Amino acid sequence: MKKILFADDDPEIREVVRILLTREGYEVVEAVNGIEAVEKADHTIDLIILDVMMPGCSGVEACGEIRKKSSAPILFLTAKSKDRDKEEGFAAGGDDYLVKPFSSVELKARVNAMLRRYCVYKGKKGTEREAISLPGLEIFADTEEVNKNGERVLLTDIEYRILLLLAENRKKTYTTQDIYEAVWNEPFLFSSNNTVMVHIRNLRKKLEDDPQNPRCIRNVWGRGYRID
Repeated sequence: MKKILFADDDPEIREVVRILLTREGYEVVEAVNGIEAVEKADHTIDLIILDVMMPGCSGVEACGEIRKKSSAPILFLTAKSKDRDKEEGFAAGGDDYLVKPFSSVELKARVNAMLRRYCVYKGKKGTEREAISLPGLEIFADTEEVNKNGERVLLTDIEYRILLLLAENRKKTYTTQDIYEAVWNEPFLFSSNNTVMVHIRNLRKKLEDDPQNPRCIRNVWGRGYRID
């Protein structure tokens, strides 16, 4: 049984989501605020759902803290729908965004898709492929571990899969549409372009010595991204 952590300061919303996800066969762990969400986000959690606007510690702030110890996919639920709000969530380490009010069908579909993608890639352990070596980086595909100069770098599920896609296909240029459809396995929309760009920027912050002048994930102007 997959375990989902859901944080929202509204008890009625927590009850509705808990009932909905429990009926889908998931175990739901509830948190009443961002601080409690950070405390409960341990290695047993397979997916995290965070309300953005919570008192004391917002969902975005909680996400940033959770990302220091967990790579489980994070879905934001929020009434904020502007691109800059989504970008802030992605920059903190979030994987997806669902705007309130949302339908039960949409929430279930998003949760199922995120867990399916996450578990499929987790299930590829044991393939025992050799490490992919890049300048200063090593990617161990069998354990999904990434080391920079010998030190482990904690990546989110989405970040890791973008990196692996580019690293396994060195010198091939991928457009943002190519990356989105390969990693998210969903049709590309105009707004998806910004989503990919934010995750690339997060990757560069973690992997590059100078993110403003990247040496690993390069821009191919007018075309996309690649690793040489």
